[in-house]
Amino acid sequence: MSFHLIKAGAVAASLAISSVSFAQTDSIETGADLISLYKYLHTHPELSLKESQTASLLAEELKALGFDVTTGLGQEWIEAKSERDQGQVREGVGGYGVVGVFRNGDGPTLLIRSDMDALPVNERTGVEYASTVRDVSWTGVESGVMHACGHDVHMTAWVGTARNLMERKDEWSGTLVMILQPAEEIGLGAQAMISDGLFDDFPLPDYNLALHVSAGMPSGKIGYSSGYALANVDSVDIIVKGVGGHGAYPHTTKDPVIVASYIVTALQTLVSRNIDPQTPAVVTVGSFQAGAKHNIISDQAHLKLTVRSYSDEVRSTLLEGIKRIAKAQAQAFGAPEPEIRIDSDYTPATYNDPDLSQRAGAAMAGAIGEENVLQLPAVMGGEDFSQYGRTDEDIPGLIFWVGAVEPETYEKSQTGALPLPSLHSPFFAPDAEATIETGVTAMTAAALDLLQPESAE
Repeated sequence: MSFHLIKAGAVAASLAISSVSFAQTDSIETGADLISLYKYLHTHPELSLKESQTASLLAEELKALGFDVTTGLGQEWIEAKSERDQGQVREGVGGYGVVGVFRNGDGPTLLIRSDMDALPVNERTGVEYASTVRDVSWTGVESGVMHACGHDVHMTAWVGTARNLMERKDEWSGTLVMILQPAEEIGLGAQAMISDGLFDDFPLPDYNLALHVSAGMPSGKIGYSSGYALANVDSVDIIVKGVGGHGAYPHTTKDPVIVASYIVTALQTLVSRNIDPQTPAVVTVGSFQAGAKHNIISDQAHLKLTVRSYSDEVRSTLLEGIKRIAKAQAQAFGAPEPEIRIDSDYTPATYNDPDLSQRAGAAMAGAIGEENVLQLPAVMGGEDFSQYGRTDEDIPGLIFWVGAVEPETYEKSQTGALPLPSLHSPFFAPDAEATIETGVTAMTAAALDLLQPESAE
């Protein structure tokens, strides 16, 4: 689940750093059992834009199952990007993206997506298959690498679903498109695959499906939201400008720390006094950086914000309000106008099509029991799975949650006796076997229901 964005211009530099994720020499054979595959993926994580070995391994899984497989061009994709942008022929599917297509007669087309990338997190779970990989992230920092967001579970369930559907080809008819997406954690992978012709060069889906582990729900359970499920995620930088000087003579300066402090305070009214109280919205200042010494008034301060919303209208209100408040506060203090940067590579809100949600939810309930399928409220996290439904084709999509907490541990957490680690935590360790089994069963049931000839438009 993406919580951090980088500018497109930083992609080439990030990918140019050679990956060391698969430094360990052990290997796994195609067709290995799912738990062995999961442990291997967990032990061998790769960061965003470096998913070369992961993509290669799982592409071979699809080929062995009989899919027509297309793989991305990796670093060559970045190097050739300028030529493609000038109108030349496009190849590949977004860096290390993988697309597998299997045609099984007439019927609808279903796309099932999994993300691949891990996070720059030092694992502290203590499991025997814990990652010891270290690498340099897109921010240029060396750290441990861990599947702290459950993408190893996603990939394993994705493989298990593909195996199930190929074993049960007589139960469905249509076209199955299985995709592996890079760079979800930095919000770039889905758009990269779409820009590289995912919906032009491969069968256009009638439906998009994906799953995500939940760190707050017991294993064996499935949850989904109908309508908005995840938020718009915007990153905003405000460079507050001032006139620096000696801390003993503040009257000769325009103190950017004071201006920035008033901006932070005024931003707290943006949601409470500009947005309907029944409409969710978040503006968080995650970083306030200024100055270097006790007795020096800096000439600038840097605020870093994350902004969350659901609708495009609320998003626009928040972003315009941030600009208005920052400029007005600077003017009130006679300071220079601040520089405001809103990342263009934002993650749009994920909208689960209500009809598809109801239909897939009923199919999953039939497979794992109605008591194990929950309707959940939307959350303010972000997921670039949303991009697949925001194209001109307006394809209905659904991403659902798969409980990943061992049930006894979950029960203890409800009494406050045992707090649960969240996604992105170095302590996040899914109840792997039960989580994967539930994910595979639920996704297979939803796919079998959707891949029926009568459901084609």
